[in-house]
Amino acid sequence: MNLDAVYGLEGQRALVTGGGTGIGKAIANCLAQSGAEVTLAGRRAEVLSAAAQEIGHDCTTVVLDITDTAGLADAEAEIGPLDILVNNAGNTLKKAFEDQTLAEFDQVFDVHVRGALALSRLVMRRMLAEGRAGNVQFLSSMTAFIGQPMVSGYTISKTAINGVVRGLSAEFASRGIRVNGVAPGWIDTDIFRNATRGDPARKEKIMSRIPMGHLGQTEDIGWCCAFLASPAARYINGQVILVDGGGATGF
Repeated sequence: MNLDAVYGLEGQRALVTGGGTGIGKAIANCLAQSGAEVTLAGRRAEVLSAAAQEIGHDCTTVVLDITDTAGLADAEAEIGPLDILVNNAGNTLKKAFEDQTLAEFDQVFDVHVRGALALSRLVMRRMLAEGRAGNVQFLSSMTAFIGQPMVSGYTISKTAINGVVRGLSAEFASRGIRVNGVAPGWIDTDIFRNATRGDPARKEKIMSRIPMGHLGQTEDIGWCCAFLASPAARYINGQVILVDGGGATGF
């Protein structure tokens, strides 16, 4: 097999949730550059449209709210058959644990875990019914490996995602669907900049932990997702790959 056949995604249909901005847009772009037919999903039509135009490659869009689990079936029916699903949609809340309400915790958990599971179940049911060799990915986080203060809901949700990857990978591998995760470290995004703005001590501590000495770029995550979806990763299953410049093991 040549390199295009090993790493390419020609003929594959992919959906990226939270695909209109940041890491999600980069994932969609890398999948599209690899040859996949990509659909961007998110809540804001205008943001999705702008991202699709920027990416090109005939990207399409679908408006959905991942927390509206009752409405996901209609969205999944509109999207149609998929070969690749990347559960990227996310949010966070920076707040001390003792001051956080259960409702605020649910706002984070419902996006990262409950919504991602509901959509994945719909997509995987169709993959099984149609005999597709599918690839489902979940975005975890380095925070699930090291922990960080003030973002307990996010940390707990992303740790749960690591369990989702282990459980579903074992259940679906024999039926032709691989399940993996990607755990970004500190990536240069608006979310990172907002989280560290006005908190130089936090940013300094973060940078001191990264052996490579710099933040990651969104496309670093995108290319990892594209690799995991490709035939080159056909024997990789049940893994959560850290893309963090060594931050989880740095000192």
